[in-house]
Amino acid sequence: IIVGSIFLSTDALNVMWRLALPALVVFIFALWDDYKRLPAGIKLIGQVLAGVVLIGLGTYVHVLQPGFLGLRNEVLIWGNWFITLFWIVGITNAFNLIDSMDGLVVGVGSLALLFMILVTLVSGQPPLLQIITLLLGICLGLGFNNATPARFFLGDSGAQTIGFLLAAIAILFTPGDRPQASSWFVPIMIMGVPIFDTTLVTLSRLRRRVPFYQAGNDHTYHRLVQAGLDRKRAVTVVHLASVVLGCLAFIALNLEPLYANSMFAVVFLIGLVLILWMDRKL
Repeated sequence: IIVGSIFLSTDALNVMWRLALPALVVFIFALWDDYKRLPAGIKLIGQVLAGVVLIGLGTYVHVLQPGFLGLRNEVLIWGNWFITLFWIVGITNAFNLIDSMDGLVVGVGSLALLFMILVTLVSGQPPLLQIITLLLGICLGLGFNNATPARFFLGDSGAQTIGFLLAAIAILFTPGDRPQASSWFVPIMIMGVPIFDTTLVTLSRLRRRVPFYQAGNDHTYHRLVQAGLDRKRAVTVVHLASVVLGCLAFIALNLEPLYANSMFAVVFLIGLVLILWMDRKL
């Protein structure tokens, strides 16, 4: 990142340091966890702290606009901060949870960055585009050494940092002249695979009264292997799912709000059905 920053514009550098500082917080806590297993609460504190730093540097969602339900602006700001923390912590953990096989996280992260490049080209955000392109190059380099047979492993420090940066980039993305009603779910769909996997594992473990943060072989990848796919094919299926969701997100960005939201609703329902089916059958 430091070497690549040389080629960034001044505006991109201003955005980069607002992402790099909180990402460093996540990396330090996750590296500490890689070295010495930390309790789930300590890891959560590190992620929340990174989210607070991100918000303090001016990066947070603006979902709740003035006038919403007649609430005071102070309440709306706190609400936006809470949504930001929920998104940041959720996506950071989602990428950490899917780290079940060589190349899985890097592949999903690279595909997410690729589709973020496409939607950012449409929205017209050159500084953010430069940063995403830099991160994609880094992920592709990591993928070369993390693919089976892996020369090194990402660990929590790698997976969580990738997830955090993607979550923060999604917040910075704005649709440009596209309707907000057609674009609010675009980052959700682009990162739909880790969101799907986290939801599947969380609901499955809650139903079985197992701590959701506990390591296990009940992730999407593991269930595909248990269904008869070999490891490489299971990873490929996960990556293909990321491609399909990314393409649908890009298509939705160019649709009228009614059709775009209808598409998202259909994808959401299909995902919910798959979660219920996989939890019972696989």
